[in-house]
Amino acid sequence: MARYQLYYWPMIQGRGEFVRLALEEAGADYDDVARGKSGMRKLERFMADRAQRHPSFAPPFLKVGRQVIGQTANILLFLGPRLGLVPRAEADRLWAHQIQLTIADLVEEVHGTHHPVASGLYYDDQKAEAKRAAAAFIEERIPKYLGWFERVLARNAARGGWLVGARVGYVDLSLFQVVEGLRYAFPRAMAQRARRYPKVVALRERVASRPNVAAYLASERRIPFNEMGIFRHYAELDD
Repeated sequence: MARYQLYYWPMIQGRGEFVRLALEEAGADYDDVARGKSGMRKLERFMADRAQRHPSFAPPFLKVGRQVIGQTANILLFLGPRLGLVPRAEADRLWAHQIQLTIADLVEEVHGTHHPVASGLYYDDQKAEAKRAAAAFIEERIPKYLGWFERVLARNAARGGWLVGARVGYVDLSLFQVVEGLRYAFPRAMAQRARRYPKVVALRERVASRPNVAAYLASERRIPFNEMGIFRHYAELDD
């Protein structure tokens, strides 16, 4: 049995992708449970198990032996030191966790661009509201977030140009995923704004060229972006 067992929906990248990238970069022994044979049944059965002492509200969650850890940022807080993807100093670990929580905020706002009224409604039921939400997100929130990441990278430039410490960490992998997702969802908007964030773009290139990440991106393990996930492309929202 694999050391780490990741439970997430088998048809989307979603929040589980941030965990996958960390496991792939580290070359960790893991099983993407729901993507295997009878995977969805295993995921649903695990979620319905009332014997779980610490049940997760929703995927992703990670099983390590008898321990189960839920929530993306919490999983990465657990995995970071075990995979060598965060510095040893407590202050640096807390700083990395803070950055990851900020990324979680951004991810939630991205989801709100195409589902601003209710997650339970179809996109077609809230198109007008989505267009308004996406326009505000592009003009106001993308600059806020990417500008902040640009400043964090600038302040850490002397230590190697990563977000935290002198080596690639899980937060760098997560920022890579955010940039990829924004490029997919809002290609026109991102193309027009990329030059404003050269350090963010450079980090994306550095992460993409890392051997384990590059191999993963080229493999069938990497689920393509699609209109079921968090980052969705609707041309009318990228106007």
